[in-house]
Amino acid sequence: MDGSTEGGPRNRRQRALIPVLVSLGMLVAVISSLGAPLVPTIAAEEHVALHDAQWSVTVPLLVGAVVTPVMGRLGDGPRRRAVMLGALAAVLAGGILAALPLGFGSLVTGRALQGIGLGLIPLAIATARDALPPHRTGPAVASLSITTVAGVGLGYPVTGLIAQSFGLHAGFWFGTAAAAAALVAAAVVLPPSPRRASARLDVVGALLLGGALAGLLLGLSRGEIWGWHSPRLLVLAGASVLLFVVWAGHELRTPQPLVDLRLTKDRTVLTAHVTALVAGVGMYLLVSLVTRFVQTPRTAGYGFGASVAVTGLVLLPFSLAGVAAGRVVPLLARRAGNAVVVPLGCLVSLAAVLAFALAHDRLWEVFAAMAVAGFGIGWMFAVLPGMIVGSVPAHETGSAMSFNQVLRYVGYSTGSVLSATVLQAYTAVGQTLPTSEGYRTAALLACGVWAAMIVVTSLLPARRRPGTSPVAGAAARPGAAPTSRERAADEAARRVAR
Repeated sequence: MDGSTEGGPRNRRQRALIPVLVSLGMLVAVISSLGAPLVPTIAAEEHVALHDAQWSVTVPLLVGAVVTPVMGRLGDGPRRRAVMLGALAAVLAGGILAALPLGFGSLVTGRALQGIGLGLIPLAIATARDALPPHRTGPAVASLSITTVAGVGLGYPVTGLIAQSFGLHAGFWFGTAAAAAALVAAAVVLPPSPRRASARLDVVGALLLGGALAGLLLGLSRGEIWGWHSPRLLVLAGASVLLFVVWAGHELRTPQPLVDLRLTKDRTVLTAHVTALVAGVGMYLLVSLVTRFVQTPRTAGYGFGASVAVTGLVLLPFSLAGVAAGRVVPLLARRAGNAVVVPLGCLVSLAAVLAFALAHDRLWEVFAAMAVAGFGIGWMFAVLPGMIVGSVPAHETGSAMSFNQVLRYVGYSTGSVLSATVLQAYTAVGQTLPTSEGYRTAALLACGVWAAMIVVTSLLPARRRPGTSPVAGAAARPGAAPTSRERAADEAARRVAR
């Protein structure tokens, strides 16, 4: 399906496909981080408490976590193009609502609509797998996966500079303009949806998983405000765990599940999911620490008193190094294998956090630590999609990648909460700033997380015997038999992943 024998317009559309898909990924990353540097400004201009203004960041993550699995399943069939364009239209509408000066309620509603766009990356990866020739699939998938890393470093400084220069709503107008451009480009370039049978949507599974994820992320985001021992938080946590258990049982019994948990029997898929979750924790734990540290006034005895714009620039080396890793690591993975590459990525991330824990007295030291961190996170995010694409059938790509993306969102929220909780523990009663020891402790906690992951990712991945197919079990299930074209695509994807 490379279109080499087709007419000129189709060739041009295919050449433009990768840039357009990457731009969708960048848009998602910018949207997810768009509100973060603006939270204090939102609180001041909308006359709401700081913890209420935090909803501008929490709401899109909540909505994204709930809708991403549904979009992934719908996008694995003949509705993929419509789902992607519909999501972009929702992002555009949400951007307009957030940008207009209609009050805090309108802003939060707009941010909720923008959260629908967080389900686009898995569908972009599935599109690349189906529409591109095998030799282009691997690099494209790796580039799409690291857009989260790249977008964080671009979203923070750009929105910070715009808001600082032109006001709060100008930052949201920037996101709206980006969404409009992405919608037009996608409408022109996206290929037709794959010709597969339309699977019945697992509505019960979607409701159970949505409720469980919403409860989990809501508890993580509000725990510091409610108190970690408050009855309503404990009830919410218990209800979320119960829903997850019921959902898992339902998915294992359903012939056409929302997320096929049976695919996690493949240890490569399981490794990719575990790594996504923990990498998300480690990424946002460090990002949250660094952005708060550099803005701390020097009168506290540490910190640099940096503005929002300068704080965003601290994340720029994180993004640039992540992009560099996305270009280098897939080549290494093809030579050494994921069983070696993933633990090495964890080791690089461990070195970055340890560097921040031991040396953060000068701004250049923080820049250097973030560059190493970006390379480590980009390293892992570049290989995770290949592990999944090479281990699941083509008609499960969107669903499997969506579940992996949801685990990243859970990791992001968990890492952010961990950093806030540790720093709060080192804040004296009546004070607003923690001691410098709090940052060191939180960084060492992150070191422990990465050390554990080095062990897990060294032991967990299975080495497949030559000639075995990771999708044989999936193909044998009712309603899941791949076509001959899909079997050929699966084999090509496995060659790329290896």
